[in-house]
Amino acid sequence: MSDAFAGLEPRIIWNCFEQITQVPRPSKKEGRIIAFMEQWGTSHGFEVVKDAVENVLIRVPATPGREAVPPVCLQGHLDMVPEKNEETEFDFETDPIQVWRDGDWLKARGTTLGADNGIGLAMAMAVAIDPEVSHGPLELLFTVDEETGLTGAMSLVPGFLASRKLINIDSEEEGVLFVGCAGGGDSDIVWARPKITGGRRGFEIKVTGLQGGHSGLNIVENRGNAIKLMGHFLDQLADQGDYGLVSLDGGDKHNAIPRQCTATLVTDDLEQGALEAIRDQALAAFRQEFAPIEPDAELTVVPIRLADVPHWGGEDLRQLICLILSLPHGVRSMCRGDLAGLVETSTNLARVRTDGDTVEFLTSSRSSVEAALVNLRESIAATATLANAAITLHESYPAWQPNMDSALLAHCKKIHEEVTGKAPAVTIIHAGLECGIIGEPYEDMEMISFGPDMHGVHSPAERLSIPSTNNVYTYLKALISSM
Repeated sequence: MSDAFAGLEPRIIWNCFEQITQVPRPSKKEGRIIAFMEQWGTSHGFEVVKDAVENVLIRVPATPGREAVPPVCLQGHLDMVPEKNEETEFDFETDPIQVWRDGDWLKARGTTLGADNGIGLAMAMAVAIDPEVSHGPLELLFTVDEETGLTGAMSLVPGFLASRKLINIDSEEEGVLFVGCAGGGDSDIVWARPKITGGRRGFEIKVTGLQGGHSGLNIVENRGNAIKLMGHFLDQLADQGDYGLVSLDGGDKHNAIPRQCTATLVTDDLEQGALEAIRDQALAAFRQEFAPIEPDAELTVVPIRLADVPHWGGEDLRQLICLILSLPHGVRSMCRGDLAGLVETSTNLARVRTDGDTVEFLTSSRSSVEAALVNLRESIAATATLANAAITLHESYPAWQPNMDSALLAHCKKIHEEVTGKAPAVTIIHAGLECGIIGEPYEDMEMISFGPDMHGVHSPAERLSIPSTNNVYTYLKALISSM
């Protein structure tokens, strides 16, 4: 074991997780982790099958005397969100994650850790080979491409699984049983205008230092959005003099709140001092609005050699700025009734990219109420239409509706109390889980989701609690042994 994992117990689970961290597995590039899982399964004498999109199913036979027990599926996803700090040199397609230990936490150096969902995979693997666990037939279902569209789960067909009870190990809060999740859908917006040429001096503007995070789990915390901050700066700057926008790029993944954004400007009128004065005003306003959640936000102005370059200016630039300011971001509504206090509907202005004469935006919206999701996405489409931009509403995925009368839920609650001495919280999660999608081809599937404490997922601040992981694994072992 490496220094980060040395001495961690139970060794069986940490050995599995360490191996996973050494296998590159960004979304849509899961070939290496698929091959690893195939090799791991066959090396233990398990049957390994794949479907048309290369979801991996490992069939684990029952331990002696438990053959008559109905099969149970342990489910997680193979891919991870490949986010890194701007200054970090790292290739997610070839490099192993550099894990380090900070007290009771595991972290990665400058990148996402991949505990989402690597620790869920590791728990399923460990249970299958742990000599302390007596179990019936197990199905380990490891899906592809969860993070960028849940396409692995969407491709599941009836008959692939024999189980009618499924434990999803892709949640991030110990002591909580999740029985429902939000649905969601992404929207692409393309704003296109011909550029003009000119400008005597150039500037690079950067927003850095924001927390970012998971657009489902962290959206309720009202974290800042780097694209929105840049939009406010560009808007205030337009009141001071003429300038042209050469490019605008920020954010990355649809399910990550943007932490950084960069704009390149040219101008004949504005001096660096004027830009810095507007920078100070915009940053002060941002810090006032988002204190104390974004204490490290920075907005920098750096002169660069740039002249007579294509850019947008005048009315076109004003329209683009209005589009940035008008596109919604954040919590739109909260749940009512028994689920009051939880987020119902939200949207994430996730990414902006410049490509020639076009600016492309990506938004990702979520809701546990289908009608609310439809209405939100229609309002985004209307905003794009007012800016004379093209919009594509991608296919949405369904919410997972809770079944509070589930026999699986009752059993999970009972074993949790026996193992921990505490009743678990039972709730829904605003993030998207694959359970809602799996429930479509398997309508009679009973499902539950849980996992250990993790923070900062989908960002380089991701960290995994070591004690919490051990606690959840102890619970999982007892749960599987009791079924």
